[in-house]
Amino acid sequence: MAVKVYKPKTPGTRHKTSYTFEEITKTQPERSLIVPLKKRSGRNMYGRITVRHRGGAHKRYIRLVDFKRDKFDIPANVAAIEYDPNRSARLALLNYADGEKRYIIAPVGLNVGDTIISSDETDIRPGNSMPLGNIPTGTTIHNIELQPGKGGQMVRSAGTSAQLLAKEGRYAQVRLPSGEVRLVLQTCRATIGQVGNIEHGNIKLGKAGRKRHQGWRPAVRGSAMSPRDHPHGGGEGRSPIGMPGPKSPWGKPTLGKKTRHNKRTDRYIVRHRSKAKRRRK
Repeated sequence: MAVKVYKPKTPGTRHKTSYTFEEITKTQPERSLIVPLKKRSGRNMYGRITVRHRGGAHKRYIRLVDFKRDKFDIPANVAAIEYDPNRSARLALLNYADGEKRYIIAPVGLNVGDTIISSDETDIRPGNSMPLGNIPTGTTIHNIELQPGKGGQMVRSAGTSAQLLAKEGRYAQVRLPSGEVRLVLQTCRATIGQVGNIEHGNIKLGKAGRKRHQGWRPAVRGSAMSPRDHPHGGGEGRSPIGMPGPKSPWGKPTLGKKTRHNKRTDRYIVRHRSKAKRRRK
């Protein structure tokens, strides 16, 4: 997939880039696999804003994506590659041999007309799903489960992939896109290949309105507020934040503060991503 560059006829198109959509083969979604998306504008069940700067997104439908891949030993034919407004990756529409239709995340190299399958043992081809224990080490994978049968939770964004490094006992070592090496049960399933739409990171929005279409509202700097609205506010002219470390609007440390407090799963992390980043530098 290539990136489309526009001529600078207006300020909004001067730095704008977008998709060419050359891999998309079907423009309308499968009606049996969509449900309406109700806008909540960052509010919880009580109507209180829990995520700031959200609202005003374009109307969308939710595509029901099969992350579990639990139709075992039934071959499926790839009927179309579709766009999904709710994620960065593309979707592949599968027609199973028994007549059922499902969406999956489309990996690189999966084309219309290909046949894929979810089984305990099958060929190492993009789109096939297998348990980690039956995948050869060194294989590129995505859509990885953390609990057997729960469905893929890791490595689902456009262009991402993980690598199966080793197997030992009940667990397999998987290197994630962040550089973290994590232990995952060998009974957990994963899909072969790299997630498609690898040029997603090269897209430039070009104008503020395009961000508004995605549902993001403007954000104001804390230093531009008053002291009663933000800890960084106040002072004459442009002032430093005047405290040890940046704070959130509620006075909590932010911007670099570690937020992971899950000691229960720390033992499954063989190498943390922060250490991997320091080693690459």
